[in-house]
Amino acid sequence: MIDHFDFKNQQFDDIEQCRRLFHGRGSAYDGLEHVVVDWLPPVALIRLYKEVSTAWLLSMAQTLTQNLPGCISVQVQYRCRPRAPLEIVLGEAMSELVVDECGLKFHIQLGRSQNIGLFLDMRNGRQWVRETAAGKIVLNLFAYTCAFSVAAMAGGAKQVVNVDLSKVSLSRGRDNHRLNSQETSMVIFQGVDIFKSFSRIRKYAPYDLLICDPPDLQKGSVNAARDYKKILRRVPEWMNPAGQLMLCLNSHRLDEGFLHGLVQEYCQGFRFVEVIKPPEVFVDAVEGSGLKVLVFEGG
Repeated sequence: MIDHFDFKNQQFDDIEQCRRLFHGRGSAYDGLEHVVVDWLPPVALIRLYKEVSTAWLLSMAQTLTQNLPGCISVQVQYRCRPRAPLEIVLGEAMSELVVDECGLKFHIQLGRSQNIGLFLDMRNGRQWVRETAAGKIVLNLFAYTCAFSVAAMAGGAKQVVNVDLSKVSLSRGRDNHRLNSQETSMVIFQGVDIFKSFSRIRKYAPYDLLICDPPDLQKGSVNAARDYKKILRRVPEWMNPAGQLMLCLNSHRLDEGFLHGLVQEYCQGFRFVEVIKPPEVFVDAVEGSGLKVLVFEGG
């Protein structure tokens, strides 16, 4: 099975930066649909969505340590088991990391929860925000640990408003700003339910850039098919008419047409500009079945 993807034949530039090394979840590699490998220097993290043999796992870990300069820990997260437990396969036990992505630093926590604190498929989206945010007032919805906010401030944003239900995630977001020596007086953290706090969001309007990155389906909280329109129908009262919308959706059940339809219905005056594709490693056998990031502009 490991022969389907041989790390010995891979050439990785900027090995000091965090990245996904292998993305089997896109079903582009037969027999490896259950395997994901991330590089979080100096840790290689294997995510498994199906059980594998101990021999296979050890062979993969040895291949990674032999071919990733500076790798001192290989860990496995069993996404196929309840609560996604983490185990050490080879090397040191490390749970708190600071990783580099395009010159920006982010805190990573391994073993605390299912997610590590940074979604690697959004790397190109963060870079786009960094290149676009100069002088803008930015609204970052479903902010999580505020990686978009860090990118926006690095790009010279005038102000960023981060909104997320999890105050714990926003606290980690504040730490990410400090980690990058960014002034936080113009960064606002709102730990509230977005759908119950529209008036608080409107307080800082008008915004020049809206970033919306909701979960596809989160039990008891968010259902993108049902809830995305609740946000977009607020665009006319929140946004600068000449502003930009960066609409994100990581869903296998909803396609780009879903977002186009919502913008056409609720955001009249905004036109489609471009698609921001994830890094090439995030290949999907069925095009459009994974992460979708669409940009729209008003005016």
